[in-house]
Order: sequence, then structure tokens, then C-alpha cells
Amino acid sequence: MSNIADLIEAYIRQQLAQQQDGKVELRRTDIADKISCAPSQISYVLSTRFTQDKGFVVESRRGLGGFIRIVQVPDRAQVKNMIYEDMRGKITGDTTYGEVESMFHYLQQHELITPREASLAMQVATGLFHSTTMETEEKVQMIQGMLTTLEKFS
Repeated sequence: MSNIADLIEAYIRQQLAQQQDGKVELRRTDIADKISCAPSQISYVLSTRFTQDKGFVVESRRGLGGFIRIVQVPDRAQVKNMIYEDMRGKITGDTTYGEVESMFHYLQQHELITPREASLAMQVATGLFHSTTMETEEKVQMIQGMLTTLEKFS
């Protein structure tokens, strides 16, 4: 049989999993009643198993009307993947040179690529946008491919 801390953690994780946005607001008394434990045990679980280094932000208010708000923060790799995926989706035949330049600047500014990588990517983009022999779809594929490659190696 699991110990009380494991039961509390499992309950909180279950509540988090049911939310689309990775946030849950619970009442300490509701958890204590559900699991038959003391509120201090809930505090212990929150302070040891739902910490910032484990990807959680916890806000707690005690007393009447008190609550526990737990937010699961995506890790850097998840955020990075979402950024690159979003950028690839925005590259179309109508994408301007300025928009591509802004994307590479953003990646560099947020340290997802180095200044050298940003410079090289912009050189390639400049060549693509000035090319008169490449079809628009080929240019789109090249820029999307460049973003995919940068994502793999950053």
C-alpha cells in the first residue's frame, strides 16, 4: 500500500492531468477530506514533490477561502519545440524576408541559436529571396528545412 505522500501526489497529478492548461486550483481541506490526512501532510508533499526544479509553480493561501494553485510549467525542450513548430507553420509562399529575419532574430535573442547560426541562416534566406530560378514552394521548403535542422542541433 502507498504511503500518504504518494496518495496526495497522485491525487494532485490526477487533477492536473484533467486540466487542458496545466493549472489546477484546489482546496487543502478538500484534499485532506478525500485522502483522510492532515493539511500539514499536503504542505509537505507540495514543498517536496511540486517544486520549481521539478517544473511546478505553487501558490498557497491558508485559512478560510484558502486554496492551492499549482501550475505545471513546460520544460525548455517543450517550449523550444513549440516555437520551432509555430515558425515552420508560418512559413508560406507569402512570407516576407522581414518576417524570416524577425524569426531568426527571435531565435538568437532567446538563445535558441547562436549569433553565428543566425548570420548563416540569414545569408541563406537572403539568397533564397533573391533567387529568380527557384520556385516559391522550394524556397518555403528550404526555410522550413533550415528551421528543422536548427531545432535538432540547438
